[in-house]
Amino acid sequence: MKILVIGSGAREHAICWKLAQSPQVRKIFCAPGNAGTAEVAENIAIDAMDIEALRVFVEHQKVDLTVVGPEKPLIAGIVDVFEARGLRIFGPSREPAQLEGSKVFSKRLMQQAGVPTADFEVFDDSEKAREYLQQASFPIVVKADGEAAGKGVVVAQDYAEAETAIRQMMDEKIFGASGERVVIEACLRGPEASVLAFVDGETVRPMIAIQDHKRIGEGDTGPNTGGMGAYAPVKVAPQSVVDDVTARIIEPIVTAIRGTGIPYRGVLYAGVMLTEDGPYCIEFNCRFGDPEAQVALMLLESDLATICQAVVDVELDKVPVVFSQRAAVTVAMASGGYPGSYPVGLPITGLEAAQKLDALEVFHAGTKRDEAGQLLTNGGRVLTVTATGETFAEAKERAYVGVDLIRFDGAYVRRDIGWQAE
Repeated sequence: MKILVIGSGAREHAICWKLAQSPQVRKIFCAPGNAGTAEVAENIAIDAMDIEALRVFVEHQKVDLTVVGPEKPLIAGIVDVFEARGLRIFGPSREPAQLEGSKVFSKRLMQQAGVPTADFEVFDDSEKAREYLQQASFPIVVKADGEAAGKGVVVAQDYAEAETAIRQMMDEKIFGASGERVVIEACLRGPEASVLAFVDGETVRPMIAIQDHKRIGEGDTGPNTGGMGAYAPVKVAPQSVVDDVTARIIEPIVTAIRGTGIPYRGVLYAGVMLTEDGPYCIEFNCRFGDPEAQVALMLLESDLATICQAVVDVELDKVPVVFSQRAAVTVAMASGGYPGSYPVGLPITGLEAAQKLDALEVFHAGTKRDEAGQLLTNGGRVLTVTATGETFAEAKERAYVGVDLIRFDGAYVRRDIGWQAE
């Protein structure tokens, strides 16, 4: 079969890498891809948001299945456009994708479905939001309603921090239209975990629990990023917790969405807080996380192409979804200055040596090659070095050995990925 993967990050490289292992797959395209996807797929110079051009390409090339990596095309309705033309595509339709596209939609649906989540209020007027803050208890969480690349959430310790978040989101519109409405919610306490699941609208097959590191600084300090690393297994989220999250959070929301008449199909990602009262849902994402995908796909023993087809065909109950009992650690190598401004076009060396290590893969996030074939940086997060091991310690050591073989000017990594597992 021929498959198109949409996207250009490390998540999409990992998806291409895993799909390439399937005996069913004879050709993979990636649009637009990066220097890493070019090693396992044919890159196509079509932007991930050019839905019409992607549709034309799929029809012309007779692509059998499209797999969507990033959230933006899903939120924009690429699945609806493709399905209207009879094209097979893995991912949720536009309406269910609003679980990520709108915090207000997500919180209200959670409330309706009885999913445990923090108490919240919704505001579309910044002055009314400020009035609410005057009598609020702190810390408190302020969230931009719309998609903001994982950066539209502020945990405010006092009124001043919360008011600044309201001003930036609603008045200064640093996230554009995504900040026209905000959700203000109670701050939950406890360790966080990500529980992802394959969903075909009827059957839910949870993956392993994964813990990621959003903040730029060690000890989880500093501003949020797209993710500086992740690991599994998670001590505080054994299989019993995954089962609890599935039963109390994922399955009820899938049932609620099915009740709207448009079932959820694809990957559903639940970000949860493990409180003293059990798991509470912080947010939903409508796709694989990045860097969670790298960890999950390194440990997935089942055929990803078979799973994706089963989701599209609503036959997930007939397909095994098996994960290794090994540990996995992924470490993001970022450009100096990220998540602020950063340079691009810097030469990368040492990649070949790292890729020779056992049980290790280097997934490209922001890379390109120049006309001479030299690998260059081309983004904030540049590479994600992912390793597995019999133990967490072995996987972590192997990942950092790989990291230390790779060089580019100003390269930044967190040295404490998985610190909560130690």
